This record gives sequence, C-alpha cells and structure tokens, in this order.
Amino acid sequence: MISKSTVKYIQSLHQKKYRDEHNAFIAEGPKVATEFLETNIFECDAIYCTKNGYTILNSSITNKYAAKINIIEEYELEKITALKVANNLLVVLQKKIDSNNINIANKLTLVLDDIQDPGNLGTIIRNADWFGVETIFCSPATADCYNPKVVQSTMASLGRVNIVYGDIANLLLQNKNIASYAAVLDGNDIKHSQKISEGFIIIGNESKGISTSVLNMVTHKISIAKIGTAESLNAAVASGIILYQLT
Repeated sequence: MISKSTVKYIQSLHQKKYRDEHNAFIAEGPKVATEFLETNIFECDAIYCTKNGYTILNSSITNKYAAKINIIEEYELEKITALKVANNLLVVLQKKIDSNNINIANKLTLVLDDIQDPGNLGTIIRNADWFGVETIFCSPATADCYNPKVVQSTMASLGRVNIVYGDIANLLLQNKNIASYAAVLDGNDIKHSQKISEGFIIIGNESKGISTSVLNMVTHKISIAKIGTAESLNAAVASGIILYQLT
C-alpha cells in the first residue's frame, strides 16, 4: 500500500517547480531505472515496483536497496507514473549537486540555445555521452534535464554528463580565447572541417535557431550539407552528426 501523501509527493515530481524544491526526480521502467541504480551516481530515495517489477531487479540491487523497496499494486503505480502506461518500476532519486564550475579547457563543450523539446534534450545528452563530451551548457529556457521525458531519453547518460544552465553570451564573453562553432543553415560544410579537441559547439532552438545575440559572438558557422528537400534537420540528429564529424 502506498500512502496518499507519497502519491501526492511523487506526482509533484512530474513538475520542475517541485523537483527543484525537493531536489529529487523520478526514473521509470526496468531498463532505465535499473541503469540509474547500477551507476551509483544518484542517491536513491525510494523504489516502487510491482511484483513483476521486483523479479526483474538483480540481487545486487535488491540487497543494496532492500530497505527502500516498496512492492505496490499495478493500479497504485498507475497513480504515480509520468508515463502513458506504467512500466513495473519507478525510482525516486536525488538530483546531483548543482555546480557552475565547468572545465572547458582542452575540451569540447556542447552549448544548447533554448532546446525546448525534452526528447531532443535527452537524445543530445546521450549523444554527448557517446562522443565523450563531458559538459553541456544550457540556456535558462532549455528544457529541464530532470524532466521525466528527458530522463527516459537519456538512460543513465544524465549522470555521466555535467549539465549546467546559464547565460550563453556571458560564457562566450568570458572565454573569448576558445573557438565557438554555431550550427546554422548557411555555414561552412562540416565535411570540410578539421577535427577539434577544444571549443563550444552551439545548437539552436528547434524552430528559431540560435539567437542573434549569441550568433554575433561566434567564431565559426558550420552546417550539414542538405541532399534532399527537407526544410531543416532535427536538433538532436544534427548534434550527433556534428559531434561525429568534429571529434
């Protein structure tokens, strides 16, 4: 049995305001939740699972988190899930301690200018993890990285990539010695770009692109050559192609 107060608390974590207030977030489903638990990056507050969900957990998890496991009914899980259909397992995790100290020297840093779709952000985080990018710098209007849809998209890459929110123009201003590469439609074809080991790779908003104030500060404009007739390329897809070409 899960209490009404617990249901209300977990439901509140579907919203950014309360995730910030409680410094917590949720991850769901056997694959996603288990990977988060196995990485040991995020402190686990509680585990809620159906009987079927419990059988999926491996012994190392059930032993380590025995006191935090709550076996509940399917209908109870439906009350707290952020998914369209509950998937056997939900974990409540503590957010990482925010740190504005980022190490950008001799490293590639992804910069996201108002990426608002949670699914895009989640995929971009996974791309960064795959290509060894340690830090993503996000504008304040970029989607919350602890949004349930972002969490589900990232798998556990969310814990392996440092995600910072702040003013992009100020970042570029304070690091004028570091090259910046803005993804735009009229930039230089990245097929002709050399591999880079340091710099800011800037991806813009899904519909508006990179803001003018940021664009005026960049040192390089790059693009992905179009072969077909599509108007634009998905931001997450573009980030993967650019990272593949430049790393």
